Amino acid sequence: MKSLLLLVLVSVCWADHHSDSYTPDQDRVIHIQAENGPRLLVEAEQAKVFSHRGGNVTLPCKFYRDPTAFGSGIHKIRIKWTKLTSDYLREVDVFVSMGYHKKTYGGYQGRVFLRGGSDNDASLVITDLTLEDYGRYKCEVIEGLEDDTAVVALELQGVVFPYFPRLGRYNLNFHEARQACLDQDAVIASFDQLYDAWRGGLDWCNAGWLSDGSVQYPITKPREPCGGQNTVPGVRNYGFWDKDKSRYDVFCFTSNFNGRFYYLIHPTKLTYDEAVQACLNDGAQIAKVGQIFAAWKLLGYDRCDAGWLADGSVRYPISRPRRRCSPTEAAVRFVGFPDKKHKLYGVYCFRAYN
Repeated sequence: MKSLLLLVLVSVCWADHHSDSYTPDQDRVIHIQAENGPRLLVEAEQAKVFSHRGGNVTLPCKFYRDPTAFGSGIHKIRIKWTKLTSDYLREVDVFVSMGYHKKTYGGYQGRVFLRGGSDNDASLVITDLTLEDYGRYKCEVIEGLEDDTAVVALELQGVVFPYFPRLGRYNLNFHEARQACLDQDAVIASFDQLYDAWRGGLDWCNAGWLSDGSVQYPITKPREPCGGQNTVPGVRNYGFWDKDKSRYDVFCFTSNFNGRFYYLIHPTKLTYDEAVQACLNDGAQIAKVGQIFAAWKLLGYDRCDAGWLADGSVRYPISRPRRRCSPTEAAVRFVGFPDKKHKLYGVYCFRAYN
């Protein structure tokens, strides 16, 4: 009994002494049990990072090694970054580093490098972000027979907008839809982007292509022509359709732009060709649909004058609803695709900054 009491007292004293000597830095030490666990551990400090087109971002990734298993050298470590596609069936190479050897792939050339803040830092820096950079990235660290991975999602601030061409609704196959977004300074939206837009209030009753090849549409106010009045709000899913033969609208995504979007003050209204020339005469180009949506959503641009855009449509952005100018909601109002030769409107221009 005395032996047991002595053992308890010794344990309590050791625990008190251990607690007194504890420092917050000990919380940051990660111990890898070589016998029962992995000898190499890769972790992302954040599962998701946020930025915008034209900005810079760091995708966090660190690795922890068991020094008794690998020794003190780090020259054998291989760090590889890839981008996951929307269906996760394919990966796009981004960057590979092994010692002094480094390689960058595709559109990432000249824009990516390792942060290298410490010996175990595998974080990737991406500069001058593009719309196509949005998505999920995989950080993989390999040493000998050991490897581990972590995934980081890159989110871009921006706006989702529905789009259909002059031909009318439901006239785009998947490939044409993707090109239509590119033509309007945008990219085809992902499901996550459409879902976020729906949560932000986007309501659109026409189905459109998304980047994964699915066809969906967001409904915030259920009604008979859009799935039924008694259904719940949500993103309606038509499923996956033939990318070559099936035809729908498309949901596009765009972000900040490096330039000036503006309504051109002109003494007269213009035909489409006159509008194009008027912007050129002002040192600019006729604006695209993605640019009017970005200016409206991200900059709060508000103008009650209908104006030509590059695709031949006429629209105007309203951030402050008022009588005669979108009285019930903030929106980019769509007038239509008027006759280019005979109808007269103002024009929206865009001047890019060098």
